[in-house]
Amino acid sequence: MVSLDRFDTFKAVVEAGSLTAAADVLGQTRAVVSFNLKRLEAELGVTLLTRSTRQLALTDAGERFYLRCTRMLEEARLAVEEARSEHSQLKGTLRITTTVEYGLAVVVPAVETFRGLHPELNIQLSTSSSHADLISERFDVAIRLGRMLDSNHRAVQLSSYEILAVAAPGFAGVATLEELEQLPKLGHGRLTELTVLDPAGHEHLYRPGPGKASLVADSAAILQAFAVRGHGVAILPQWLVQEDLDAGRLVRLLPGYRFAPQGVYALYPDTRHLPLKVRAFIDFMKG
Repeated sequence: MVSLDRFDTFKAVVEAGSLTAAADVLGQTRAVVSFNLKRLEAELGVTLLTRSTRQLALTDAGERFYLRCTRMLEEARLAVEEARSEHSQLKGTLRITTTVEYGLAVVVPAVETFRGLHPELNIQLSTSSSHADLISERFDVAIRLGRMLDSNHRAVQLSSYEILAVAAPGFAGVATLEELEQLPKLGHGRLTELTVLDPAGHEHLYRPGPGKASLVADSAAILQAFAVRGHGVAILPQWLVQEDLDAGRLVRLLPGYRFAPQGVYALYPDTRHLPLKVRAFIDFMKG
């Protein structure tokens, strides 16, 4: 395959009018310019320039090639600049994935503000209860909640949040972990166990996982709805249930206990050059 560098050499020779002048423009020696020009002609199998002691002249093939070469080099330059602009400017499309609940509560308002700051940036927001594959589904960043498991992606913690044991008012008055264990559990498919500190500061494990729960869902919003309807105890983020607590639709159980805080993480592919749009969005979410 012919190197684009040799195309550039040929273009410089034509426009400069001599090998010596082209060498000055390219910052190369005359010998290097001459070698690249000869290799280009050999690889193409045609003579592009006729040489005399005083001047260079384009052959018919050389003239046609020069016109195509000029257009091709310009297209290549524009392609490189466009690719680099993805890393240096907030343009193009930012593809984000997160959960429905966190998307509605936090990401949507944040995206609205972020988009206002960068109007040339398009944003695609996808929500799902399952964890999308960033590479195969071509996401730039995933906002994930809970504990950060081992991953092939880079991760940045954006914030943390409290989780609470909540239930309908009919379950009010539960004050110990032992009493909580006697109530029907509402379990999340990905939440198997949680660390909880009792009022004396002792650590316990609470297991609301699928094998222990009477109702299981893969959505925190579904568990919230089950809890409001009186089906049992759910362990849910405070940011999700605070409105229900304030309105009296749910009550907090175990007021003297504290579950381990959970994290909010931004995951992005482990690439050598992180696009500026991804870095800017992550910094915005951290702020």
